[in-house]
Amino acid sequence: MKALVLEEYNKLVYKDVPDPQTGAGEVLIKVKACGICGSDVHGMDGSTGRRQPPIIMGHEASGVIVGIGEGVDRWREGDRVTFDSTVYPLDDWYTLKGRYNLSEGREVVGVSPKEYKRHGAFAEYLTVPQHILYRIPDNVTFEQAAMVEPAAVAAHAVGLSGVRAGDSAAVLGSGMIGTFIVSMLKASGATPVIAVDVVDEKLRMAAKYGADVLVNSGSQSVADVIRSHTKGRGADIGFEAIGISATVNTLIDSLRKGATAVLVGNVTPVIEFPLQKVVTTEIRVQGSCAINGEYEIILDMIAGGALKVDDMISATVPLSEGAEWFRKLYHREGSLNKVILIP
Repeated sequence: MKALVLEEYNKLVYKDVPDPQTGAGEVLIKVKACGICGSDVHGMDGSTGRRQPPIIMGHEASGVIVGIGEGVDRWREGDRVTFDSTVYPLDDWYTLKGRYNLSEGREVVGVSPKEYKRHGAFAEYLTVPQHILYRIPDNVTFEQAAMVEPAAVAAHAVGLSGVRAGDSAAVLGSGMIGTFIVSMLKASGATPVIAVDVVDEKLRMAAKYGADVLVNSGSQSVADVIRSHTKGRGADIGFEAIGISATVNTLIDSLRKGATAVLVGNVTPVIEFPLQKVVTTEIRVQGSCAINGEYEIILDMIAGGALKVDDMISATVPLSEGAEWFRKLYHREGSLNKVILIP
């Protein structure tokens, strides 16, 4: 089969690779669409340490089942499916407690840290275990289904925050995840929802998805603007969707005493952290990791029209052109949001 392989850092090659073999409890999927995640772009240069080459990346995908492994009893060839980005064991303590995203031995599709290598969906075919599959509703396209993963990450983060109707909320980082967080906050009744970024085009997209207030951090004091819209106190809840010291510190400065800070971004493994401010203002810091069952919710929202994802798709292009589109995203050429590759 053909695949887009990260052969070495900053070198993606479209080439022939062996077809994947379907094991017990697994299905073989013919990939129809796979989105380029920001984590793939950052992983391409080795900065995250989670895409060690050679590796086939890609975890935001959809397709059709074309092969069934031994023991698969809930799926048939021809089923239209998407799948969780996390491959988790069913008998793990965390899984049994309903927190499979934290399970021991879990693996992420298209990721290769030191502990494991699991090839992903920038390829014609992919095998995954049946228990991470989700059926695509008839009125949802493959391209829309490839958007479920980032939206589910956002839904998980918002669910962890404990947001209530009427809470004020700030979202730092108006990329894909941040904009979906904005959308989920509006659906939860938060007001005002304040979006922060340094790129005006991203802020305009956040407004389209429900942001009430837009703050360009390159020209405005983020904390001052947020306080001006929250009775001088600061936001009740804040989300950081980038993962660097500067934005985490800005978020903490923008929250009221006793607020909740949800950290979603993880571009850098270590940051400087405002410990005294967090301690003396009793800010609750909540990490948010991946997804824990939100796929079906997002699929239902897309199918029912409650969540629009088409506006987020900047380009749908052949997998064979993937290396060039990775280059454009890496160098931030144009105002690209999601680029979807089609094998």
